[in-house]
Amino acid sequence: MNLSFRKIAVIIDETFEDAGRTTNKPLRKIAVVGILKNPLVGRYVEDLQPLVTASYALGDQLAARAVEAFGPHEVQSYGKGGLVGLAGEQEHANALLTTTFATPFRDRIGAATAWISSMTKVVAPGTPIDIPMNAKTDVYVRSHYDGMTVMLADTPQPDEIALIFCMSNRGRLNARVGGMSYEDSLKAPRELQKV
Repeated sequence: MNLSFRKIAVIIDETFEDAGRTTNKPLRKIAVVGILKNPLVGRYVEDLQPLVTASYALGDQLAARAVEAFGPHEVQSYGKGGLVGLAGEQEHANALLTTTFATPFRDRIGAATAWISSMTKVVAPGTPIDIPMNAKTDVYVRSHYDGMTVMLADTPQPDEIALIFCMSNRGRLNARVGGMSYEDSLKAPRELQKV
């Protein structure tokens, strides 16, 4: 199955102050969104493996765009998600967001061993989605439990799917709920947690 994007959008969000406290390391979040025609719209297909296989090339294209937009900053956390137009199924986005899709992101940002939080839903154009994010090294790094709200006014159309990948350069500003630090998670990385 050959799939290609109709449109790619990159959203950059930087926060310099929270709760009246400024930081010398702003929280930088980016979302890269790729919109494509849903090849399965209007029909039930039992075997979704062709979507899984095709997702590697889509992930590779979005990963290149995301790393370019992120700049010289270290990626410390990530998350992924998908929006399916009203004529499709939620399962179509899930098939496109497996480990196959995520592998190019992991390869480009390095040291990414943690499970990647994910969210998908069927929506009308312009519906926002909250993409959950966690540390790329270990899901137990509490300071990096975060998210990014993503919305494009014209997306997805009923016969489209929007694939989303988010990244950030640090944990929340003023994070103070304890637990494993990001630095500690680098000392004893776990085996790759594939999702």
